[in-house]
Amino acid sequence: MRIDQHPLPAGSSNCQYSLSSFHFGQPGAKKVYLQASLHADELPGMLVLHHLRALLERAEAEGRLQGEIVLVPVANPIGLSQTFMHDQMGRFDFASGTNFNRGFPDLSEPMIALLADALGDDAQQNVGLIRAAMRQLLDAAECRTPLDGMRIGLMRLAHDADIVLDLHCDCEGVMHIYAPSDHVAEAGRLGCYLGARVLLIADAIGGGCFDEMLFKPWLRLRARFGAQFPVPQSCFASTVELRGEQDVSHQLASADALGIYHYLCGAGLIAGAVAPPPAAVCVPTPLAGSVTACAAEPGVISYVARPGDVLKSGDVICDIVDPLSGGSYAVTSPIDGVMYSRVIFRYATRGMELAKIAGKTERRSGNLLGP
Repeated sequence: MRIDQHPLPAGSSNCQYSLSSFHFGQPGAKKVYLQASLHADELPGMLVLHHLRALLERAEAEGRLQGEIVLVPVANPIGLSQTFMHDQMGRFDFASGTNFNRGFPDLSEPMIALLADALGDDAQQNVGLIRAAMRQLLDAAECRTPLDGMRIGLMRLAHDADIVLDLHCDCEGVMHIYAPSDHVAEAGRLGCYLGARVLLIADAIGGGCFDEMLFKPWLRLRARFGAQFPVPQSCFASTVELRGEQDVSHQLASADALGIYHYLCGAGLIAGAVAPPPAAVCVPTPLAGSVTACAAEPGVISYVARPGDVLKSGDVICDIVDPLSGGSYAVTSPIDGVMYSRVIFRYATRGMELAKIAGKTERRSGNLLGP
């Protein structure tokens, strides 16, 4: 294993962050990149990569790695330092108010211009040209702030990977996975090893999320040049939601790490016997079919439904009680589907998001994740 340090631009005198990357195996063959806690208050992924690191160290010592695997267990050192009165606040950048998993650079159009006269008839050569163009643009990108530097640094580490897993978690939720349509089958295999309850498929997520900005250029290049030249499938860049914020334990993390390890064995990164994936417990559904239930009036939340429940339209998600008037009302599911997450708060303000339900029918467009 090799450990590299990637200093970020200093935002103030005598104050500088850095990204730490752990490299297993050798470059040149297939590459996998995994990062954790881009939202720095989402901690399950850090513990998962801790357990995965031990498995990879053993496999490397035994000479069984057949590619390069890169781990970044703390993908957001800026957010990790943002503690206010004992409350870890790592979702939004204090300096700009920006969501840490939004605003990654979209290289699609610059790459189309850069590669207009470069692509040819050899698919593998085109892969190398595409990755080189992405690296060229990332190296030339302006880093005005530490956050800019962190975004560019993470994309540099991941841009040439065949598989990218961005480990997050929800407030309270079941295991669920976001993936592009290019790789529904691959997401399904990963979901089997992890026991995912929901697979959310979308090619246009919105907001400049990390995973989308890695697979979007490939989709755009294929749309532009695919009729003339072979442009292979995009890299499998996926966001994995490791249940909820409080689901941080050695028992869960070691099981998730083992699931990812077996998935990597099946993907050809680690030699040896491949454990067959468990049976799937869900079918892919469109992210555009996910609907959020919101509070119509303020009050105290008493949940009836739990993450993972299969709901019918009209089933009660929660009751909201007005502590002054004594009145209450029920919030119901607007669609049939699996309730895969709910908020951790127990007091609702008017219009607050309460729970998300994955449905089979597309109902939305535009920015599918929100701020």
